[in-house]
Amino acid sequence: MIDNEPGRACKILATLGPASRSTKVIAELIQHGADAFRVNMSHGDHETHAETIARIRQAAESLGAHVAILADLQGPKLRLGDLDGDIEIRAMEKRTLTLGESAGGEALPVPHPELFAALEAGDSVLFDDGAVAAKVVSADGESAELQFLNGGTLSANKGINLPGRALDIGALTDKDLEDLDFALDQEVDYIAVSFVQRAADVRQANERIRGRAAVVSKIEKPSALDDLEDIIALSDAVMVARGDLGVELSLEDVPVAQRRIIRACRRSGKPVIVATQMLQSMIDSATPTRAEASDIATAVYLGADAVMLSAETAVGRHPLTAVAIMDRIIGAVEADPEYEHYLPPLDMPDRSSQAQALSYAVRNACEAHGCDAIFAFTQSGASAAAVARERPHAPIFGVSPYAAAARRMALIWGVQPMTRPAPDTFDAAIEQARALMREIDDVENGLLVGGLPFGSEGRTNVLHLLNL
Repeated sequence: MIDNEPGRACKILATLGPASRSTKVIAELIQHGADAFRVNMSHGDHETHAETIARIRQAAESLGAHVAILADLQGPKLRLGDLDGDIEIRAMEKRTLTLGESAGGEALPVPHPELFAALEAGDSVLFDDGAVAAKVVSADGESAELQFLNGGTLSANKGINLPGRALDIGALTDKDLEDLDFALDQEVDYIAVSFVQRAADVRQANERIRGRAAVVSKIEKPSALDDLEDIIALSDAVMVARGDLGVELSLEDVPVAQRRIIRACRRSGKPVIVATQMLQSMIDSATPTRAEASDIATAVYLGADAVMLSAETAVGRHPLTAVAIMDRIIGAVEADPEYEHYLPPLDMPDRSSQAQALSYAVRNACEAHGCDAIFAFTQSGASAAAVARERPHAPIFGVSPYAAAARRMALIWGVQPMTRPAPDTFDAAIEQARALMREIDDVENGLLVGGLPFGSEGRTNVLHLLNL
């Protein structure tokens, strides 16, 4: 029998690391509610990542689960160069930034010429995720004099942010390209591109990936908000990466940006992930703060497809508990009688795809027919994503002949992925859907969404009501 309890509609993406990368713990994370796993390419080597990916697949297979794997590229993070030990910074003191891997005296080296090309007098420069702030007094293209606004400690390789500045730098570094080729060889399901600034960055990633994995654009630069609609159009999914975004935007602007990004993704029918510091206190504590619970709830009420755990599961002391608590919070929100009022149908884009146009009718047809289940027959998962855009009340079963498509659907709101042989005719699809209805408890009315001719992608053009 197939479980008709859809469980959570919003999915959980858990980052793996030293605290969680054993096969046993990965299996337990799945049992506690994890739908997908993030492999952070900023840390570790390819051998370690290959072992982790193999363990995810082993654990998922042992549980009969379709679990997505997301490889997160490091991206062009700006960092200080080598320093001769830690440097204590005093408020209002002046120091020079200089181009290079290292520098003598009191100068601070930065091995990024594109930073100096962008700096102008009056610009803000933030170090160590904003812990130390400075203003540019003067800049000449190869060096810049800074006046620090507060004190702190700087050490080698600490991150640098330039709020309000778009840099002339691509989204994929040489390291990223090596990591990308490795991840594609490992046949991961999603590639996350970090520090996307413009649509051209996503286009560059698409040209390299060529459909071998879904592309997730991480929105963590304010400049990306200026090109948001085009970035979403070129992406398979989007991540609201609130860490660096929260450094470069004013604190009060981050929730506004989060809501805007989620809304834009929903309108386009693209999955959206909310990430960073969702249960930050659980890196050490066995229980979260009430504010963290409210933060997760807000993302769920806004309609996020997935919420992500980072250090909480990668290096935290309570990875299983963190996933279980996130699962509980999502479940409580979705059980709220007012929840559906926060997720009304959206207006269609001016020029919708065929799949979007058809799926626009799914929610109303499902309600009018009293559907107990929706069956989205799909080659790639696109039909299931189009149906999920409308946030229907009935559970969505994403049915594909391909395990890769089933894994991708694991990150889409409300979709329960499954693999079944591909029907070769419309009548065969109807019969297969009815067979699935008989396998599910308490299903009398259903709705089939698919495309003719069967076996081809991008042809979602059929909506068929079903009765037993």
